[in-house]
Amino acid sequence: MNKPTISAVDLFCGVGGLTHGLAKAGIDVRAGVDIEGDCRFAYESNNSAKFIEGDVASFSSSDLVGYFTPQSFRLLAGCAPCQPFSSYSNRYRKSTANVKHATRSRLDAESENWKLLRSFLRLVLEVKPELVTMENVVPLQAHSEFTDFVNGLTAAGYCVTHHIVRCADYGVPQKRRRLVLFASKYGPVAMTKSELSRRSTVEEWIGKLPKIEAGEIYRKDPLHRSGGLTEKNLKRIRASLPGGTWRDWDEDLLSDCHKESKGKSFSPVYGRMDWEKAPTITTQFFTYGTGRFGHPVQDRAISLREGALLQTFPRNYKFVKKSEEITFAKLGRWIGNAVPVNLGQAIGQSLVEHLRDSKRLS
Repeated sequence: MNKPTISAVDLFCGVGGLTHGLAKAGIDVRAGVDIEGDCRFAYESNNSAKFIEGDVASFSSSDLVGYFTPQSFRLLAGCAPCQPFSSYSNRYRKSTANVKHATRSRLDAESENWKLLRSFLRLVLEVKPELVTMENVVPLQAHSEFTDFVNGLTAAGYCVTHHIVRCADYGVPQKRRRLVLFASKYGPVAMTKSELSRRSTVEEWIGKLPKIEAGEIYRKDPLHRSGGLTEKNLKRIRASLPGGTWRDWDEDLLSDCHKESKGKSFSPVYGRMDWEKAPTITTQFFTYGTGRFGHPVQDRAISLREGALLQTFPRNYKFVKKSEEITFAKLGRWIGNAVPVNLGQAIGQSLVEHLRDSKRLS
């Protein structure tokens, strides 16, 4: 008989950041589920797993159980879409509290995401895997729906643990904190200890890429492309210091929002990152004005390839077919929404170590 392994299904898989990381930890990811069918090429081209297009809310256990390897430890993994719970979105919600339409739109988005979280729990209860993991934004833990999720797992016999993780401790060159939840039939799962002697840097990940200008595409790598800048934004980034803010600018470069009291709290926008650590990579990382996404030394926003590398995707990770049009909005969403690969690997290692410690894996 073959030795037991961990086989997994990745819900909300996107282009495969979590799947790729789990696989690097030795977990056999058999399938990924996502509602966005355009993710299929990236997911299947880079991972030995089948992409299943569909709404997780419409799936039942019978749709998933056949993908797990017989006599393996089964892992149901995923990261329900999380933007409405992020720190940025919480600030946005406060700033639009008096705008009826904006508030309603945000509440609708939250309602949809609660539905996905409940669907995740429902599938766990139906499939009854031995292991569960979920990665998400830190503010999620403050919501009652997260408590309901944990209580539902506990009532079903799982030992649930959750950790606030600094991604930089696991080789992700970002100032990024994430919530990682584990549930196991065999006891508590600890987050693996970082074995890094030092943290990786932005310079190590993107410092050797060919130089490009704002709006330019590097011909040997179509993803190494940067968005264009207006003449005023070009002046702004030239006046920006690595790790600095728009407060470094002369008065004539400021916009009206910078002068308003509410705008003064958004100091990272229109900023350059420094060579040590990037900010959290969001779905808008390719836009200079939405965060500290200016290149450390070049007068442009970081490219799509640089964003992917800062999410610790391998340089050769394929996101689109050669003949397919590359759009900033689509690729930015895919890359920004992904679980950083190195964090996914740490999550996988935590589960492998858990089973070894409980004498269930040799």
